[in-house]
Amino acid sequence: MSKVPYAAYLRVYEPLGAFPEPERSHWARYAERGDLPGPQEELRRSIRELIAVPGRVVPPKESADAFVAVVDGVVCVCPWRTRLRSWEALGEVGHWLMPQSVLDAALPPQARERAAEEYGRWRERNPDARPWIRSALWHVPVRWFALFADDEREFTAREPAGEGQGEGRPAALRYRTPMVRARQRVARGLRTVRDAARQAAAEAPSEAGIEAGAQGEEPVGPLAAALTDVGRWLEEFHPRSLVELDYGGLVYTITEEQLAADRSAAEVAAGLSALAEGDLERAGRLYEELTERWMTVRERQFAN
Repeated sequence: MSKVPYAAYLRVYEPLGAFPEPERSHWARYAERGDLPGPQEELRRSIRELIAVPGRVVPPKESADAFVAVVDGVVCVCPWRTRLRSWEALGEVGHWLMPQSVLDAALPPQARERAAEEYGRWRERNPDARPWIRSALWHVPVRWFALFADDEREFTAREPAGEGQGEGRPAALRYRTPMVRARQRVARGLRTVRDAARQAAAEAPSEAGIEAGAQGEEPVGPLAAALTDVGRWLEEFHPRSLVELDYGGLVYTITEEQLAADRSAAEVAAGLSALAEGDLERAGRLYEELTERWMTVRERQFAN
């Protein structure tokens, strides 16, 4: 059970000062606990909700837990907000690569409809709510890598268990960076992609695969749209926050050797640099190699 789901996570840890009272005091007391739950505990609780009889599509109340990090002596927290994230995940059901019969068996249509109605009423009362965590099943979205540098990569090798001590600790891979750097990188990347898109649209719009807007509007391609989306999300948080990309459950579907060799953030940075220099051939090759490698990982969800 601890090895599911096969998902990666993009998290934001905000300093306590970013939270209004009484939430700030709650998180301050929470961070002092000696038994803080980790990612696996969040997964276990979510799975218990799904396999309950009757199953719960969305938790009945919001989680009061969070991940905690200390950055330069400052306590930062990343609230789970499991209920909100469950609602938002239901809104993406149409993008799940899952047979409709399997989806309906796991999440009955009537239950999804009730949850959607409940979410609509809740959203009216909480129009500015947003999650601190984004997740992606069976892959890491390319746009997430644009927020990080290769020297911020943290790989931890698998630690075998001692005799009679269970499974041991799996390999892990994550990136961490200050919010200000993440915003700078996504802005720089977006500017580079837009400049290249404008040039491509001017030269051969039909071949570039770019949607030309009305006169005066920026040409929009999929990578530009994706970077815009993640950039807007980052703007919602305190400027002294910490941004983390965690490979999460993907470590169970990627070998330790592949994880150790994975330099996806460096490849994205190299691709954007090539794009800025006008080397479209190299930029295209790097992007294609990266997306093909992650598509291979995504396709494993269909393996028996």
